[in-house]
Amino acid sequence: MTHPGPDKAFPVSWDQFHRDARALAWRLAGQGTWEAIVCITRGGLVPAAIVARELGIRVIETVCIASYDYKDQGTLAVLKEINPDLISKANGDGAGVLVIDDLVDTGRTAREVRSMLPKCHLATVYAKPMGRPLVDTFITEVSQDTWIYFPWDMGLTFQPPIGRGVSG
Repeated sequence: MTHPGPDKAFPVSWDQFHRDARALAWRLAGQGTWEAIVCITRGGLVPAAIVARELGIRVIETVCIASYDYKDQGTLAVLKEINPDLISKANGDGAGVLVIDDLVDTGRTAREVRSMLPKCHLATVYAKPMGRPLVDTFITEVSQDTWIYFPWDMGLTFQPPIGRGVSG
């Protein structure tokens, strides 16, 4: 998705994001016993930390998938796969694993993670219509043409990454 004009912007403050991530934890609390969290980096790092704290989960793994730079969605690239030991402890299929991300947009990243952990429980803080069918739990849905400005992207105005060539 290309960054839209300001009429389709959804800025999220740190306070709001924290409330939404805690709401995600609250919703997940009664849905299963989670042996581990796999967070999709980089967007899933903050909500995964909040959910892990709220649910008392100590095993946290990452899968590093790049599909965005600071303004556009591009080619999907798996930069770091899930630790094979975690996959084998989860019956090889992700059973008992909670996968966390900040957002499901088109669903490409979610599909990739589902191919790695088909029986995981995938949860996101925000969901867009194209990706929504791929997640098991989410908190807030926004329209497909809305660009979410996450608090780590913002100063008083949008802050592009210091290293403009940085992707992901």
